[in-house]
Amino acid sequence: MQFVEPSREVLAETLLAAGPGAPTLCEGWRTQELAAHLYLREHNPRVGLGMVLKPWRKATDKAIAALAADSSTPAAFAELVEKFRAGPPKMSLFAWKPIDRTANLIEFFVHTEDVRRATDRWAPRALDADYSEALWAELVKRAAILYRSVDLGIVLVDPQGPRHVAKRAPVSVAIIGEPGELAMHANGRTGQALVTFEGQPDAVALLQTAVVGL
Repeated sequence: MQFVEPSREVLAETLLAAGPGAPTLCEGWRTQELAAHLYLREHNPRVGLGMVLKPWRKATDKAIAALAADSSTPAAFAELVEKFRAGPPKMSLFAWKPIDRTANLIEFFVHTEDVRRATDRWAPRALDADYSEALWAELVKRAAILYRSVDLGIVLVDPQGPRHVAKRAPVSVAIIGEPGELAMHANGRTGQALVTFEGQPDAVALLQTAVVGL
């Protein structure tokens, strides 16, 4: 099933509900910086490359900051969000469904939660079972990269049954949670992910202070 487009809609509505100037879990970003990031990664290939290649990162940060500054009013912010909601241009790599799914399914989920969970009062969403399975399938493809800096073995455990060894090492920690919560933890939102841990106390303590994500 295709979940990227509904996820795009939910993210757009979440941004609009929050409005410009609202906090997010992305350090240093308000909602307008997040919206600018989402729009530029699909519409400007050079800016998009700067999100993964360090030599171009300064230019990317500058472009995001400029667009965010231009989108600080409610009307301008709503216009930017609507441009993101409309999707990538036809010539964009993101317009190709396999890349769209791989690049955006978890991206949109995590960024929706970046807005939702940046407040003192929030509750986890009840996710459709098929959606959770899709998040799990995408997470296991990249889990090794996301936990590459952790000096431990990592086992991801869905309470519904699936397990995935993300990284092997003499000492391991199991991270237990629903797929969406595991995705949050793996993408560095460790303090806001509703997960539990199983392992030696010193190993769990090491994981809780480790750098996780890209």
